[in-house]
Formats: sequence, structure tokens, C-alpha cells
Amino acid sequence: MTFVPDPLDPDDDRPPYEQVASSLGAAVRTRKIAPGEKLPSQKELTEHYGFARATIQRALRDLEDEGLVVSRKGSGVFVRSRTERPAGLRPYVEQAFAATDVTIDFAGFSSETLHGALQEPLDKIRIGRLTPASIKVRILVPDMAVPQAAPVRREDCGDDERLRSRMHDIMVGYVRSIRDSMAELSHLGLVPETSVDVRVHSGTQFFKLYVINGADAFFGYYPIKPNKVVAQGDPIEIYDLVGKDTVLFHHSVNDSDSSSGTQQVQQAGMWFDSVWNSIARGFDLDGH
Repeated sequence: MTFVPDPLDPDDDRPPYEQVASSLGAAVRTRKIAPGEKLPSQKELTEHYGFARATIQRALRDLEDEGLVVSRKGSGVFVRSRTERPAGLRPYVEQAFAATDVTIDFAGFSSETLHGALQEPLDKIRIGRLTPASIKVRILVPDMAVPQAAPVRREDCGDDERLRSRMHDIMVGYVRSIRDSMAELSHLGLVPETSVDVRVHSGTQFFKLYVINGADAFFGYYPIKPNKVVAQGDPIEIYDLVGKDTVLFHHSVNDSDSSSGTQQVQQAGMWFDSVWNSIARGFDLDGH
């Protein structure tokens, strides 16, 4: 077996199939095993990990369900060659925290999904399983002090300050939680350097974008759908930006500078920096 997976963490209390899937998935995401390359056989994986073949089969099924590998009858299991596919954010965020210096740039509507994706890796830092030296997060969101294309009243597509105030409070809640979690890691001495910077812009954010460690980019659209919310005690029918179940498309840097994935990540970073350094304005989470 030319590719040798990393050893498992003896303190990991997850079921064996999850440990194997996590180990192999990390190798795929970090390109220790390249796109198009064949994974070791089930027999080799069974001998390497010391688990029953049924455990290995379950782990490989999970990787296939996640879209990382494809099983070819009679040939074996291969890493998918195409990286531009719908993908889950959480596994990549967790893997990013295995790096010494972690950077996450997020542009979107409220940072709710980012907040959720950070919880598991932050827990692993707290118990010592992940040990980055620095974490830098930049968050770019719309300025809800000015009218937006959405959310708006459904009856006349009109601006409503109550809706903007509601979205402002939601955004501030998630971002404050991210900031406070990072500050806690620094105060406890678990991560020497952390920062969470927030800037706002006047445009409506119709898509969400994540650029992780300068190596992976995730992009997805916010559809606009009818919704009913309560704002300042009043039920209001609205047209809303809905992002919770947004399909994210993943692009990854690889060995070729001219590849589609590499160019997508580079352009995503360029776009983020261009907005961040021009029309975006500083935002004080505690002053609003």
C-alpha cells in the first residue's frame, strides 16, 4: 500500500467507522492521496486500522455519501477527480484547524452557518486535540443601517426598519459568539493569537463565500423566498434571503496554477480582499 493513512487518535471516543472515515477523509482533503488515485484495498485498510472489514466498508460508504470517493465495481475505491461539487462545510473547517496558522474569510448574510461549523473544531482545541498557533477570521456582512433589496415587506417589496433591525440583531449575535469563543481560546492560552474582524458594506449579499486557509473556497447562493417573521412584536410577511440549506460548491487549490479549482480559490480571495479594502467599513460589535 503506497499511501499510508495517519494513525488514529487513541483518545478518540467516536465509533470506529467514524474514526476511519475521518482519517481517510482528511487524507483526501489535504491531497495526501490525490484526485483520481485509488485507495488501499479493504483488506489493506483492515490490517492497517485493526478493525473488522464491516467497519471499513461502513467508513468507505460514508466517504462516498459525502462525495469524496467513488466505488468502481471490480476496480476498487477512488478519490473523485472533480472537486467542484456540492460539499459540506464542516469537515473542511475542522481539517483547516489542523494547520499551524488558520485563516477564514467569510462573506454572507449573518454568519450563522460559520458559527455552527466552528463549534466542533473549537471544542477539539479546548481539549487539546487541535493546536493551531493562530486563528484569523474576517467577516464581511451587509450594513443593516441602510435599506436592502431583502428582506423586505412582501406586500409592496418595501423597506422596513423593523426587518433590518431584526437581521442586525441576528448577525451581531452570531458574530459576537464567534469573537468571544476565539477570545476565550486566547485568554486560556490555548491559541497564542486570535482575531475576529468585522466589516460591513451597503450592498445586499445575495451569496455566501468562505475562503479557508487560502486553499479552499466554498460558494453558494441565497434564494429569496416568502417568509413570515416576528419583528419588534409584529408578525410580518416578507421576502427573505434563505441560506440555511444553501448548496455550497467547493473549489480547491491543487498542483496546477492554471486549474479551475486553483483559479476559483484565487479569484474568491481577490474578490474578498477587493471589497474588504475598499467599500467595506469597520463595524464595532459593542457599539451598536
